[in-house]
Amino acid sequence: MERAYLWGGASLVIISAGCYVLFTAASPALSLPVITGRAPDETMTRLAEKPGAYGDRLFIPQINVDVAIVTGSDESVLEKGAWHRHPENGDPTVGGNFVLSAHRFVMSMTPQGTAIKSPFYNIDKLNIGDRLSVDYQSKRYEYEITRKYAVKPTDVHIEERSIEPKMTLYSCTLGGEKDGRDVIEAALVKG
Repeated sequence: MERAYLWGGASLVIISAGCYVLFTAASPALSLPVITGRAPDETMTRLAEKPGAYGDRLFIPQINVDVAIVTGSDESVLEKGAWHRHPENGDPTVGGNFVLSAHRFVMSMTPQGTAIKSPFYNIDKLNIGDRLSVDYQSKRYEYEITRKYAVKPTDVHIEERSIEPKMTLYSCTLGGEKDGRDVIEAALVKG
């Protein structure tokens, strides 16, 4: 009898864990409110501070993103924030295509923990006309989203240098890194 209770309890735990994993994995695709790991006004509070007070950062108030901008030679820098890909192709100070890539989905124990580890978790919730801010080399730049689209993982043209100053944000689609990339393009409007 005791053994039946143990098996029943273990089964309940396994089923609950499976449901949790399914909910967490599906939550970006569901029409739920934006899940973030910080208070909604925290990003706005940091934006009110002096530009550069927290170093080079990307702020997207609509999805409560406040993440460090990091440069590096491989994807290991994604663990530290949004990866400034190909700095030679552009940045806010010199123009060109300022490309940032960040994690879309890194599993954690809670949905909020997953959102914290996944800066672009809610990237699909952004709309054309939304504004984002970048603190770069102690100066603030503002961008407005002009385009949203998806590409195959092999479509590296999204990282090419451009004549006009713009920002390109991208991350994996909900299908994973082998499925494709969700891409957001934004035009520089103030800087």
